[in-house]
Amino acid sequence: MRLLIVSDAWAPQVNGVVTSLQALVGELRAMGHQVEVLSPQTFRCIPCPGYGEIPLAWNLWRVGPAIEAFAPDGVHMATEGPLGWAARRWLLRRGLAFSSAVHTRFPEYLKARCAWVGLGVGYACLRLFHRHSQAVLVSTERLRAGLAQRGLRRLMLWRKGVDTRLFTPGQTVAVPVSAVFLYVGRLAPEKNLQAFLDLQLPGEKWVVGDGPQRQVLEQAYPQVKFFGYQQGEALVDFYRRASVLVFPSLTDTYGLVMLEAQACGTPVAAFTVAGPLDVVVPGVTGVLAEDLRDACLAALELDRTRCAGEAARQSWRASAVEFIASQPLLDGAPACSERLATAARSC
Repeated sequence: MRLLIVSDAWAPQVNGVVTSLQALVGELRAMGHQVEVLSPQTFRCIPCPGYGEIPLAWNLWRVGPAIEAFAPDGVHMATEGPLGWAARRWLLRRGLAFSSAVHTRFPEYLKARCAWVGLGVGYACLRLFHRHSQAVLVSTERLRAGLAQRGLRRLMLWRKGVDTRLFTPGQTVAVPVSAVFLYVGRLAPEKNLQAFLDLQLPGEKWVVGDGPQRQVLEQAYPQVKFFGYQQGEALVDFYRRASVLVFPSLTDTYGLVMLEAQACGTPVAAFTVAGPLDVVVPGVTGVLAEDLRDACLAALELDRTRCAGEAARQSWRASAVEFIASQPLLDGAPACSERLATAARSC
């Protein structure tokens, strides 16, 4: 299959959406599919207001010719940004089908940044963007149920995975403190990072990641160690050295970093909310609680070997098979052959 993925989130951005899409593209190509990504890298861009590291494409008249040049069998809209809206408009004008995905809780994020914008406005935009999609992919059953209540239709499950070749327990590196509580992710208001940084915990707090709040947080919490973005083996090393991964977000749809940490044998501490509820096996790969400090301290007692064993069950190959089986052709026919359907069920 010749598949075009349209995404406003792509390298050099570092976030869960980019990580998921890069892993997906790699697996699909390994399976023999021809995959191209239409991203801001090939467009003129301006910085996103309030989040300068995110580029927004503006010469959107090039989207249509780019789709025609690749001549795909199918198109997948990964994000609801400028490129996604432009590709959607071009395809609808020609009566062509596409799939899409909900990676983030856009209405909640919008409200976190602009308190005067109600959730209703955000969900109205979400419904409009995905209204004509033949398959709206979501990562968890809980998210599918929540979006269905908000009026979204044709929702299909596409479970995420973890790179089980990279993220492994390996050899735990000793650190000269009683415990290391680690956060990995963007440093942005919607991540609720202060809920973690304000906790009274033994040992040290480490923060891996970057974003618009970094300078403010570094000044407000001088006792916390900030390491910026880390990738590959360097990121694996942070997971292995940490005692607990703390995930304070209240709005994430999934939280890929939780899976990565668990695969390295590091248990998770998080609130009892969607995202952690779908990723954490309580008492095995982490602890969920209304009191984040209680969750952090209880997670210290979990078995790292058992944690890693549970997380290793979720591979990106299974995720890619599930994804491709859901894709429609441009004429609206299912792209999934019987062979792919069988493979999807077997995974």
